[in-house]
Amino acid sequence: MRIVVLAGGIGGARFLRGLKQAVGPDSDITVVGNTGDDIHLFGLKVCPDLDTVMYTLGGGIHEEQGWGRADESFSIKAEMKEYGVGPEWFGLGDKDFATHIVRTQMLGAGYPLSAVTEALCARWQPGVRLIPMSDDRVETHVLIEEDGEKRAIHFQEYWVKLHATVDAKAIIPVGAETAKPAPGVLEAIAEADVIVFPPSNPVVSVGTILSVPGIRAAVAKAAAPVVGLSPIIGGSPVRGMADKVLEAVGVETSAAAVARHYGSRAASRSDSGKGGGGRREGLLDGWLVDSSDAGAVAEVEAAGIACRAVPLWMTDQDATAEMARAALALAEEVRGA
Repeated sequence: MRIVVLAGGIGGARFLRGLKQAVGPDSDITVVGNTGDDIHLFGLKVCPDLDTVMYTLGGGIHEEQGWGRADESFSIKAEMKEYGVGPEWFGLGDKDFATHIVRTQMLGAGYPLSAVTEALCARWQPGVRLIPMSDDRVETHVLIEEDGEKRAIHFQEYWVKLHATVDAKAIIPVGAETAKPAPGVLEAIAEADVIVFPPSNPVVSVGTILSVPGIRAAVAKAAAPVVGLSPIIGGSPVRGMADKVLEAVGVETSAAAVARHYGSRAASRSDSGKGGGGRREGLLDGWLVDSSDAGAVAEVEAAGIACRAVPLWMTDQDATAEMARAALALAEEVRGA
């Protein structure tokens, strides 16, 4: 089975670990990774989401944090502070610095990000094919308002420095409109047997991937069923600040609202037959909500998306593997419908 997963950082990486357990070592999994969180620091290209997937599946992640390296030290960061060089709010560990140095050297030598990612994965052996969404530079910025003035800041500043304590007025994937999908992305989607949206942030993770021209259309037109897992449980994000960015794009923080935000592929096909070409293409065939949100099932299905309620807390790898099995079972169900 060929599975394509559009993934952000921590939630996507942990789901992928469960998915690998669920489908076994002979699985064919392609991960299209979000690069909208990428940032240049200390002259280095930092790709937080790609690295989180690589470290998590390769056994090098700091498990409690969900990001960064295990058994990390911060001597370089301390020395940079002594020199008065910032930013201090973004903590790169010594081992992590090595990854970013190698990446930046290879990019400087002319290799595209997709080739660099493949080279880095040769060390970590994540057991999946990890492809950045684009080789082109795309960075998510957040429009905020402070003291009556609006300004756009990098997503990392919004999340890491400000901890999303300021309301987001808009989310802007800078550079996305001129970016191209990285080699292999559209081919993997077209050839997939199943496409999965993990419980990653629907706006600044999966949403940013979909903002690259060609990717959303490829998913919408794919022969494979598309199934997603809600990152919202009981009206709150499982992790992070999805509520803040959902509000910025006018979407309620609920499992049903996120499903409607992605949209129904069945409804899109029906609308196209009626001449409704002005609507954005829907993407979902199936959607999983947590058992506690079982009341949302009827609402999601009324929007044209098959929906089931199952436990969605990734409490451990076995629980996550069960989530993955439920997603694949729903995919088979909608495929045969």
